[in-house]
Amino acid sequence: MAQHDQHSTASAQGMPKSDNTLIPTLGLFTTVSIIVGSVIGSGIFMKPALMASQLGSPQLLLLVWVGAGLLTLIGALTNAEIASMITATGGQYIFFQRIYGNFVAYIYGWAIFSVIQTGSIASIAYIFSTYMEYFTQLPRLAPEIEQSVVLHLPFIGSIFPLQNLGVKVLTMVLICSMTFINYLGVRFGGLIAGVLTTMKVVAMALLILASFVFGTGSAANFVTAAPNAPHGINIIFLVVMATAGAFWTYDGWNNITYIAGEVKEPSRTIPRGLLIGMLIVIGVYVSINLAYLYILPVEAMAKSKLVASDVATAVFGSSGGAIIAACVLLSTFGTTNGTILASARVYFAMAREKMFFNSIGNVHPRFRTPANALFLQAFWSCVLVLSGTFDMLTDMLIFVTWIFYALGAYGVFVLRKKMPDTPRPYKVWGYPYVPAIFVLFAAAYVVITLYNDVTAYMNHTSPLINSVFGLCLVATGLPFYYYFQRKK
Repeated sequence: MAQHDQHSTASAQGMPKSDNTLIPTLGLFTTVSIIVGSVIGSGIFMKPALMASQLGSPQLLLLVWVGAGLLTLIGALTNAEIASMITATGGQYIFFQRIYGNFVAYIYGWAIFSVIQTGSIASIAYIFSTYMEYFTQLPRLAPEIEQSVVLHLPFIGSIFPLQNLGVKVLTMVLICSMTFINYLGVRFGGLIAGVLTTMKVVAMALLILASFVFGTGSAANFVTAAPNAPHGINIIFLVVMATAGAFWTYDGWNNITYIAGEVKEPSRTIPRGLLIGMLIVIGVYVSINLAYLYILPVEAMAKSKLVASDVATAVFGSSGGAIIAACVLLSTFGTTNGTILASARVYFAMAREKMFFNSIGNVHPRFRTPANALFLQAFWSCVLVLSGTFDMLTDMLIFVTWIFYALGAYGVFVLRKKMPDTPRPYKVWGYPYVPAIFVLFAAAYVVITLYNDVTAYMNHTSPLINSVFGLCLVATGLPFYYYFQRKK
């Protein structure tokens, strides 16, 4: 931590920065763009249909989207209190170090590298390649060849690396291309994030507007439930399951904390950026679900494989599918860029603390970016692409992510006692009740997810226990921890 503090002091005193430090160049607009760009990906085009089939009620569907958004906002603003206190690059890795000590911080950092952020990059880019097949058929191997190469993991399941190889190759090409863009400079990567996020939100706004202006929908769809809508105690369980799906679409808000050292006035900019960014995301998600429901009754939504495409076809005619596919490509392209830009800063911060490979802590002398961290991140993301499918990647990373979301929110309680006199430019609203609600909900989500994954594997509906696979990848960091700690 001393190294980060020295850099901050040097900056405050007007001393020239060395060639091995990162420069704060990101303002509020770019900060908001990175948050919105990191959150709004492909989920909003894929998850509403599944959620509609689970709930069968338009009111419950909208309530879940609002509720999941508000819970995510609570988590974001809870972490914003810590982000306003600790403004070093590395985000929650540095937070956990101050809250729980080196071991928990390292496990979180390794989880970011092995599962959470590299898995996010892989899964988001995977959707880009999948939707590219709307315009051109990507090659794949014969089924018998795809099944011939199998990696069996004891007590976890099986992996088929050659499955859907054309999509996987394009996914890896996209990851490497976006990594190179961010290698050229954070300002360039931030500019790309700002442009793509603006285009993405505008495109979704046009779909929403066109649905209400040109679509032949009905306001009655907002209050008409499906004939087989669930009743009784089952509603509670199904609401929790649907909320889990919504959480995946809201994930990514914490990416901005990873690059706090490159944000201008981070103690003010990050909390404001999180509030503005998440309110934009909630507004977009609720609005586009209103548009879906206006065009399609909830029963029709439940039967749709690609609800956004069906809505676009109803509004624009036969060209609607191509328009929505282009929107998904644009959306996932921007989200991949934002995630790559932010995530590498965690391994960079770990290396600066001598808790990762030393070379990962180097800054490129010309572009002033963590080049080695970016390249290592791209390599492991490509390995994860080969290891599984989109659903496997998302289920695995979200499970691990919410363990640390719970720990991060609980950290506010720890720091209030541990560092009571430290200035807090921003304090979470509703303390202690608001962060406590988030911690309890996050813990419940983790338990339910683990139960569902094990049940699905036992019922032979999933080839892999995704949550356990994620935990095993995190556990591979243990021997490295003792190696780095001993070396340090």
